[in-house]
Amino acid sequence: MSMTMIEKILARSAGLDEVRVGQTVVCDVDMTVMIDLQFATAWVQPLRIHDPDKVAVVMDHAVPAPTVQDAEGGPRARRFAGDFGISRFYDVGRHGICHQVIAENGLARPGEILACTDSHTCAGGAYNTAARGLGPAEVFSILCTGKTWFTVAPTIRYELVGEKPDVVSGKDIFLHLAGRYGDATNHNLEFGGPGLASVPMNDRRTIATQGAEVSADFSTFGVDDVLRAWLDEHTDRPYTPADADPDASYADVREIDLSALEPYVARPGTVSNNSVPVGELEHRAVDQCFIGSCANGQLEDLRIAADMVRGRQVAPGVRLLITPASQQVYRDALRAGYLETLADAGAVITNSTCGACFGYHLGVVGAGEVCLTASTRNFRGRMGSPDADIYMASPATVAASALAGHIVDPRTEQR
Repeated sequence: MSMTMIEKILARSAGLDEVRVGQTVVCDVDMTVMIDLQFATAWVQPLRIHDPDKVAVVMDHAVPAPTVQDAEGGPRARRFAGDFGISRFYDVGRHGICHQVIAENGLARPGEILACTDSHTCAGGAYNTAARGLGPAEVFSILCTGKTWFTVAPTIRYELVGEKPDVVSGKDIFLHLAGRYGDATNHNLEFGGPGLASVPMNDRRTIATQGAEVSADFSTFGVDDVLRAWLDEHTDRPYTPADADPDASYADVREIDLSALEPYVARPGTVSNNSVPVGELEHRAVDQCFIGSCANGQLEDLRIAADMVRGRQVAPGVRLLITPASQQVYRDALRAGYLETLADAGAVITNSTCGACFGYHLGVVGAGEVCLTASTRNFRGRMGSPDADIYMASPATVAASALAGHIVDPRTEQR
């Protein structure tokens, strides 16, 4: 039987020759990632774990701790890692948004299954991994047994053709897909085709991460020379790619001409059927512009923003907030001069954390404010007040709009 990428990964992990749509399979989990919020809320220390080499702990959502409850979770996480000999513990100082830390440390690898309680775990799909966010109870079960179950969903294939223009980012590609096709509930997304070679790893990560916003089960990219080169730099462990069979069966195959795309923006509330080319958007002034999160706090995102604002100033009355996705990204951006350039333009650089993205700290918006964000979600109340409007766009569009004081096409601000 011919299979898609996800079907091959699930079959391998379940010890089966093949799987079919609708089948429920019990799979071995190759890596389970725990985050700080688990230790800060309703934590119960397990009596045993299946394999400490298949567990990582990342301090990411609330770092440094903004509340007493979060502060009390830190010692629990450290005790848990010490008690069970978990070497992959990314404490404050080595921390970052878990999906960025996962990438930097080669924890998501081709052909494997990765689980985490964060909904944007699908970010790992950029590395040909079956990565998915699961509930805390299920993650506890995986810790103890090393296994979980999945029902095999049908797959939508995105066949990428043409070459991505320089001004178009992974965020723009995703917003185009979400605006045109809407939700993919109870489906997997698979990305491949000749155009994939023009999409760098940071943009693949953005697209895979945002799969959660269209309710996809998994979002997975194929293995090509771009990914192989990236893996060579981030892991020395062997891996087995999961390549789709040429005659695999799909729920739909959608051809996307990358060369025809342009910058997009999502209006407040949702991204599904709600994204348009930025040039078609009505004039909208902004109060806050945010670049960060697991989707767009990567080093390349900060470079793009720095190049946009270099030698210029953020518009009066606009707050431009920059959150590097990890301490590693922070250090690299510092050495490259990106943070200096951004700060000189009037941006505020925050600690590496989820923070503003989920409306917790370091950038909450107030009632009546307009925020343009290069993060993961734009539903009402996501980043603070439910009476604020949240638009979503690429780092280039966000940085250009911070300079203009209203949402603009980044091509109008390029020099």
